[in-house]
Amino acid sequence: MSSFQQLALKLGTELLGVRPLAGGVSARVTALDVRLGGPCRRLVVREYGRQDLIRAPDLAAREFHLLEVLYRAGLPVPSPVHHQPGRLVTTFLEGENGTTTAADLRHLAGFLTRLHALDPAGVELPLLPGPGPAPVMPDESLSGSRIRRALHDLDPGECGRLSVLHGDLWPGNTLWQAGHLSAVLGWEDAALGDPLADVGNTRLELLFSQGKGAMHAFTQEYARHRDLNLDRLRFWDLRAALRPCGRLTSWGLEPTVQAQWERRHAWFVRQAGA
Repeated sequence: MSSFQQLALKLGTELLGVRPLAGGVSARVTALDVRLGGPCRRLVVREYGRQDLIRAPDLAAREFHLLEVLYRAGLPVPSPVHHQPGRLVTTFLEGENGTTTAADLRHLAGFLTRLHALDPAGVELPLLPGPGPAPVMPDESLSGSRIRRALHDLDPGECGRLSVLHGDLWPGNTLWQAGHLSAVLGWEDAALGDPLADVGNTRLELLFSQGKGAMHAFTQEYARHRDLNLDRLRFWDLRAALRPCGRLTSWGLEPTVQAQWERRHAWFVRQAGA
């Protein structure tokens, strides 16, 4: 009996079909068609990678409870169904990956402002970790040492109340249907911290995938809803710029795309003052 058949039995359902889903980077994602005495229902099983489980063995339980909070708050997230070590089961939501229009960017910024406005009391998440020690062999192709020196000289300032952070909000972690944001996925990096950490990460991701215009449009829309201190944003842009260092070459990009992203990353670092 396969592990998915065992899971279906545990849920009290009949397994009708199994289909791998595209888009999983740090986790394996699979759709299950199941039935419980009625119409067919589709679920999604997210199986976390080894590195994520070393970092957080309780990741499935933590993400399950976070999704419960977000779903009750009316945010567009899958409804959690079940969890077990290393594996999370949620409802399946229809939609296509990616943002393509100005309206999409408005919806994305609106989602992030709603998330950051939530009261984090009772949400059990780790605090946003620091940038970590400098690697023995820094990634100088992405100016790793220069970024760290600039961060050392910058003061992030006070963020006020901590916010719930998605931690990895990029177009690949979103689903869109009929021009609306139907779901935000991939909550394994969620944390409590400064909301500008999310803003900086999403700015860089939009720059990578869609260019400066999309990055600026998203930033302006977020600023319509929440105060945006541009001096403090410089710090969080540089924190975001550290994330691809030492990792970009492992993302499986086409050579021309990787070269373009490297140029855009260099510009992003310069505009942040490093």
